[in-house]
Amino acid sequence: MSSPAEVNFITYINNVSAQINRYLSIFIFLFGTVGNILNILVLSQRSFRLNSCATLFLGSSIANFIAIITGLTSRMLSGWAADLTNTNRALCKLRAFVLNVARPMAFWLILLAGIDRWLLSSPNIRYRQMSSLKNAQRSIIIALILSLLLFSHIIYCYEPNLINAPLKCYGVTIACRVATDLSLMFIVIFFPLLFMLVFGFMTIKNIRHSRDRTRPGDISMISMKWPTSTNRIHKQQRNKIDDHLLIMLFVQVLLLFIFALPLGVQKLYSTITTNRVSSQAQVAIDNFVYNFALLLNFVANGMPFYIYTLVGGNIFRKELQKMFATARQKICRL
Repeated sequence: MSSPAEVNFITYINNVSAQINRYLSIFIFLFGTVGNILNILVLSQRSFRLNSCATLFLGSSIANFIAIITGLTSRMLSGWAADLTNTNRALCKLRAFVLNVARPMAFWLILLAGIDRWLLSSPNIRYRQMSSLKNAQRSIIIALILSLLLFSHIIYCYEPNLINAPLKCYGVTIACRVATDLSLMFIVIFFPLLFMLVFGFMTIKNIRHSRDRTRPGDISMISMKWPTSTNRIHKQQRNKIDDHLLIMLFVQVLLLFIFALPLGVQKLYSTITTNRVSSQAQVAIDNFVYNFALLLNFVANGMPFYIYTLVGGNIFRKELQKMFATARQKICRL
């Protein structure tokens, strides 16, 4: 039997969790939805359309938008006891499947953007040639297929109306929960973040080695003909876009560590303590930590636009201003 003090503590923790889901979810939803919509619009502009890294950023922004819509809508509604995915079997499975497919896509495409920057900075011309729009598009398709296959078990595993679980719509068996937790922990968070670091350091190494070196492709072009002023201007613009995309990538990877890693650590803890008998107070604390770490992960889904605006240089901001100016002109003509 629980003491009155323990009952009051459990009630307090559960109320805090409910308030966080109710109000913090709304802020992250608005913050992330607006940001990702603007990101999609800006990265679809002509200046970025033919850039392989920008294409991967665009795909990641679409995945982030889907993850926020499917994930946070139910979180907000659950704070007001109006979440249909908690009771409706079809909605529970659909929401869980779409969310668990979109979330890894967002992370994997940022990892692929890091690989693209590493290829582009390589002293090996064959590697540089692999950094192309066609390969970026192929990578997005392959990542989507892998995500659909790896998380197909969600359709079988998730059920609504659960009681002893962090969420009412959750894995119905221990095996399902462990499989989902391990997939999220390693495939979605730990391994992508690790490889982002590895390729980030390799890119920095390539850039340092190439600062005072002329690329072989440029030498052959110079030997054929002197570049015109127009060619030089276009090349400078492309280089400037590439430099800003690299900065945007590094800052985003750093913040992904801060906001995504807590959920991976929580999932690791959850997997280790699966068979542990916990008190009601410990269950309430675990659920609170899970809910808070989950919302931090959604912050990671919503922050790219604000990173790109702050550190993306004048090119990203100019495209954003140009887009608003065009929209204003169209509205004035109506």
